[in-house]
Amino acid sequence: MRRYGGPVLLCLVGAAALRITLFSDLYLRYVQHALRPYLIASGIALILLGVTTAVLRSRTADGEDDADGDSDDDGDSDEDGHGHHGHSHHGHHGAAGPRIAWLLTLPAFALLLFPPPALGSYSAGREAAQRAAQGVGAFPALPAGNPLELTLAEFSSRAIYDSGRSLTGRTVRMTGFVTHGSGGTWYLTRLMVTCCAADATTSKVEIRGEDASPTDTWVTVTGTWHPKGRLGSDAAWPPVLDAGSAKTVKQPSDPYETP
Repeated sequence: MRRYGGPVLLCLVGAAALRITLFSDLYLRYVQHALRPYLIASGIALILLGVTTAVLRSRTADGEDDADGDSDDDGDSDEDGHGHHGHSHHGHHGAAGPRIAWLLTLPAFALLLFPPPALGSYSAGREAAQRAAQGVGAFPALPAGNPLELTLAEFSSRAIYDSGRSLTGRTVRMTGFVTHGSGGTWYLTRLMVTCCAADATTSKVEIRGEDASPTDTWVTVTGTWHPKGRLGSDAAWPPVLDAGSAKTVKQPSDPYETP
């Protein structure tokens, strides 16, 4: 059975990749939507490689068994000059390695059966305040109409850097998950990914005027910008929203914002 460890592992990883891409939207917890075709292709390739490897190893094993059978017909070939069988014991030395290699199937099983959740408050809390490397300046005009749907990254950029104060007098609506600060402060938070979850950065907006929900609860908040601090300064971050309403919602299928 040890000879099939590698093929089984390949098939498990391939099946896990297909499970989160071809049969669900779970892949959005880890990578951007644009990478889905590549993950599907990789999953199919891994399964085909695993099956092909298993078939080739099976044929090789059958050929070795036939060769051993022919050699057993000649008694002299199996015995040394003292009448003892000359079978080699080297096969036992490598047994521990393949047994340990089977442990590599555990992460594949975990991804296949129990996909980890999207990054949340823990990841956001560990990251220092990272803001876009841009100076204060004018931003393009916002679309007409209220409330205005904005991502947290868009709202934060305009609140901190827009010399035209385009958020003044506008009602905005944003969706994110809840994180908590000190003294009862709470934030609407969202993670932004450029490629995958490994490069995630945090956007957060302090919410005033509404009671906080439990950590990691997804909410949609509607309100108006509350200016604070000098534009482009640390005092302007994180931006503040005077909330008119905060409604609990389901986690979106794509939990991350993109640039």
